[in-house]
Amino acid sequence: MKELVEVIAKSLVDNPDDVSVTETEKENVTILELRVASSDMGKVIGKQGRIAKAIRSVVRAAASREDKKVVVEIVE
Repeated sequence: MKELVEVIAKSLVDNPDDVSVTETEKENVTILELRVASSDMGKVIGKQGRIAKAIRSVVRAAASREDKKVVVEIVE
């Protein structure tokens, strides 16, 4: 899942080298923290959060195929 979020985020931003994803495991939930450059934050979130919702939907769908629960957090 980490690689999936990383690939999606890198394709959206102007500074793909500044994209990082950290993965932590808490109580049967995998938390993916996505960090991008502050100038690219709007591109990852999108108007009214549409792109962020789309990223979360894709990751949730991929995780459900493996019977896992994954949460994507976009961190400044």
